[in-house]
Amino acid sequence: MKLGVLFSGGKDSLFASWLMKEKGHEIACLITLQSSNPDSYMFHTPSIKKTKYQADIMNIPLILKKTKGIKEKELSDLENAIRSAIEKYRIEGIITGAIHSKYQKSRILKICKKLKIKCFNPLWNKNQFDYLEEIIKNKFKVIIVSVAAYPLNASWLGREINQKFIDDIKELYERYKVHPAGEGGEFETFVIDCPLFKKPLRIKGANFTGEGNSWKMELDIA
Repeated sequence: MKLGVLFSGGKDSLFASWLMKEKGHEIACLITLQSSNPDSYMFHTPSIKKTKYQADIMNIPLILKKTKGIKEKELSDLENAIRSAIEKYRIEGIITGAIHSKYQKSRILKICKKLKIKCFNPLWNKNQFDYLEEIIKNKFKVIIVSVAAYPLNASWLGREINQKFIDDIKELYERYKVHPAGEGGEFETFVIDCPLFKKPLRIKGANFTGEGNSWKMELDIA
């Protein structure tokens, strides 16, 4: 089946894409919504402009649409982007990286039903610690590009998801209920290498902004 991916450049959308490709589906295009609202209910904002580098390295076309990120109105922008993917690439379904967000899942499913295409959520209700282990096992190189919850701070930016990360995030989950995969927006990620990439992305540097427990890192990619 020809599928489009709701693509943020983070671990969830890429891991979900890889799982579906392993099942024999074709990844026909990536669909990215660039939101001007950093608090968007639907779309990630850190490093979203860098998805073009990932698309190039996978040789998969990217549909990039801008949205103001106004609640519910952004769903209309998403629907239009998916329509473009159907018209241009003849996709028959959408892949999402949703894990526990019923808000995201229900709204994307509603759009897919309206457009008469399938909706795949291969990470749905996955055990979060098992998922992080699978990321490492399957050679996904994932780094943290934003944090937005106590007690996370700037020291977490740029950290790779590895066994030390899992140990640390497990401690924070037990003490503060920080979601292990960042599903609540506690942290967001960017993938710099994975089985879908022809070669790793090369990071030249980064710009850090923020304060307290809210920080973002904008990557400079070669």
